[in-house]
Amino acid sequence: MDPDLPLRRGPRPRTIPCAPHSQVDQIVLEARRLAAELIEQLAGLAHVKLGHSLRAPPGSVGFYLDAAACCDNGNAFLLGDEFAHVHLEDDCSLHVILPEPLRSAAIAAGWAEPHPLAGQPSVSPDTVMLYAPRDAEEVGVLAALVRASWANARGLSGATAR
Repeated sequence: MDPDLPLRRGPRPRTIPCAPHSQVDQIVLEARRLAAELIEQLAGLAHVKLGHSLRAPPGSVGFYLDAAACCDNGNAFLLGDEFAHVHLEDDCSLHVILPEPLRSAAIAAGWAEPHPLAGQPSVSPDTVMLYAPRDAEEVGVLAALVRASWANARGLSGATAR
């Protein structure tokens, strides 16, 4: 496990184990505000633009890498140049691409679960759901995981959560 990745408090939330892969509980009243803070923290990453997700329900915010900054590993992306998205108008969970060993560490620490379609045609085997943030501390952990996804999409070695 990534030594900088803290354990998530409490049990895992329940999720819908098919597409659309959604979280059904542990969604706090301020989830949208927290998810918006997360988006704001990450919007300034180099070569990133925000837009409507190509792979998520309406109201989701996709994180796209400029084509010139993308690595040549198709498994580093959800679809096209999108490496992560936030279900801002839904459950406030995220879908991201996490490389190994960080993917296994995030799952073991309770922050993530594999996407039910991971590894199917057109779905990266590295796709996970990150659970919706419940407080500012969790926003920080999730931001670190999305930054690791961004580094992976750029082909930067040693993508870690912090």
